[in-house]
Amino acid sequence: MVSQLVKHERIETTVAKAKEIRRLADNMVQLGKEGSLFAARRAAAFVRGDDVIHKLFTELAYRYKDRAGGYTRLLRTRIRVGDAAPMAYIEFIDRENELRQSKPPTPQPPQRPSLDPWTRSRLSRQFAPPKEEKSSESNI
Repeated sequence: MVSQLVKHERIETTVAKAKEIRRLADNMVQLGKEGSLFAARRAAAFVRGDDVIHKLFTELAYRYKDRAGGYTRLLRTRIRVGDAAPMAYIEFIDRENELRQSKPPTPQPPQRPSLDPWTRSRLSRQFAPPKEEKSSESNI
């Protein structure tokens, strides 16, 4: 199924299979980005077809060269008639004819200067308000 995903770039399958395919397909793209002979042999042992391996090491490796992970997207679609299995599309992101556009990257928060442990402990203390004393006399 990973070979078919690389070949067609989008397939419909059950949600459980798609979750497993996502993990394996991301590993194959990582091998494609590595680009070594050893990575090509590891990928060839897993996926089938010379055209699939060529696409993995040329087109997909170039497309995701700046991305650090998360190359696939899982979109739940319907409940299959017959056995009521939940179905989903699994597709590669950042391609033409996507079902949904990718979200823009979130900006990283600015780095705060590191504090020594004593200062951090003193700044993190939170003091409770003073206790109110209960009076034993009740005004009726």
